[in-house]
Amino acid sequence: MSSPFDRGLPAADAGPGRFADAAVDPQAGDEERVVESALRPHSLTDFIGQPKVARQLELVLEGAKRRGRPPDHVLLSGPPGLGKTSLALIIGSELGTAVKITSGPAIERSGDLAAMLSNLAPGDVLFIDEIHRIARPAEELLYMAMEDFRVDVVVGKGPGATAIPLEINPFTLVGATTRAGLLTGPLRDRFGFVGQMEFYEPAELERVLARSAALLGVELTADGSAEIAGRSRGTPRIANRLLRRVRDYAEVRADGRVTRAVAEAALALYDVDHLGLDRLDRAVLEALVMRFAGGPVGVATLAVAVGEEPHTVEEVCEPFLVRAGLLARTPRGRVATEAAWHHLGQPVPRGGVPLGRVTADPPAPGSSSETLFDA
Repeated sequence: MSSPFDRGLPAADAGPGRFADAAVDPQAGDEERVVESALRPHSLTDFIGQPKVARQLELVLEGAKRRGRPPDHVLLSGPPGLGKTSLALIIGSELGTAVKITSGPAIERSGDLAAMLSNLAPGDVLFIDEIHRIARPAEELLYMAMEDFRVDVVVGKGPGATAIPLEINPFTLVGATTRAGLLTGPLRDRFGFVGQMEFYEPAELERVLARSAALLGVELTADGSAEIAGRSRGTPRIANRLLRRVRDYAEVRADGRVTRAVAEAALALYDVDHLGLDRLDRAVLEALVMRFAGGPVGVATLAVAVGEEPHTVEEVCEPFLVRAGLLARTPRGRVATEAAWHHLGQPVPRGGVPLGRVTADPPAPGSSSETLFDA
């Protein structure tokens, strides 16, 4: 019988076409997790980026070590690929304790969680990835465990059921979430430290790439590093993935050195442009600009136009396109910004883009705010 800790982290909720192998997908597949583990830093001094979170976390851990007690429970939130799992492992390393790893979707019953908690040694770290997806019965059991280091195990069924209190060893829970808004209030309030992960600056990504290149034995020039960093969407996971793809190109079709010219040729082969957009991102922009005159258009219609599921367009493509200033979400649908027209080399429509004509004013009684292309 396998232990609950033997369960791997869940694969992304993959829709067709994009999640499994996209070069700029911020999610990590099972095989990539093995590669990532070799590149992860093992201490806060080796961790690059997130300076505010790192400084705050250093104080939390140092104070706990001086008191000789486990630190407060830690919640790390932010987009995927920014280092939440690395920081969880660093917490265990800094404390000199074991880290038990599981995920929210893997905890389906309260009994699963009770078994994990009862197996923790004093001071251990329990890391729950995607904690917002934990089952509600298990979440309610977690409340008491986090506050009182105790769980109630229910024995029997019906009127004869009894709750047996079970003391557990003091531990530190580290939760990671990409959707902090989906956490319930009672669970969020039980974390003593909340760290919000931010996207990386290109200079920080260049430091990440330099470290990874040294570990991988890749000869990476400064201009090659800058080229890869500029196309990595501010995400270390994507930067490391692109580095490995460029390394393959350099070894097969060049002299093994990753220069700017080699990086440009390799990333062009993998359909990653200078902004970090891949084939699907550009397909969404091209459909919006060339088929629907810049919008507004509903996400369902846009997904049909590019042959993808609405979930894929909304959850994978749109966040970066919005952050890059190429797409806007409006009350009437998705709209291509002026920057999107320029990026695709298309002339901006006379009179400006539709975004300038979209308002958030409520519609008049009896009218509809939907357009022809709204979902």
